[in-house]
Amino acid sequence: MDIILLGPPGAGKGTQSQRLVDKYGMRQLSTGDMLRAAVKAQTPVGIQAKAVMDAGELVSDAIVSALISDELASMGVGSGAIFDGYPRTAVQARMLDDILQKHGRTLAHVIELDVNEDALVQRITGRFTCASCGKGYHDVFERPKQPGVCDRCGATEFKRRPDDNEATVRTRMAEYRAKTAPILPIYEARGIVSRVDGMADIDDVTRAIGKILD
Repeated sequence: MDIILLGPPGAGKGTQSQRLVDKYGMRQLSTGDMLRAAVKAQTPVGIQAKAVMDAGELVSDAIVSALISDELASMGVGSGAIFDGYPRTAVQARMLDDILQKHGRTLAHVIELDVNEDALVQRITGRFTCASCGKGYHDVFERPKQPGVCDRCGATEFKRRPDDNEATVRTRMAEYRAKTAPILPIYEARGIVSRVDGMADIDDVTRAIGKILD
């Protein structure tokens, strides 16, 4: 079973993808991760991609699609794929159709984690982590039991990601809407789009996705 998981940064795609991997034995196909791995392994596609990036150019749809095709070939038909970050455009959606057909696979579901922009801004901008052990906290939803002291390791230094600010988050949201707008109608016409409340409790989101897949 192959699915596309959609949602802006901070919507919980990574968490839900890992749960799908654990429960169904699926594989998360993140184009960014695959690109870095291919460059590091110096595969034919990776060498080609590195040359493009070294020249300061954007990796083409053809290279990204070749990465996807190579990964599906290595997986075989026994494992389902979770497409994360691909397709981003109508052109890539058509390319994915061709890739799936080539490997004898069919896209079963497109699941969008629906979020409220203001609530997502609060969720992301409030995040911080222990600088020592990496335990995550939040200004509103999960503060250390003792102010300024990590619950896990007792350290007193914390850090925030520099891009976890309101302006950056809203820019990401705008980019996401611009990129997904062209592809959603394609899959809606096929009747395979489902939406899940991405602002719900993590376990509730997992159960909602499970109901769609089961």
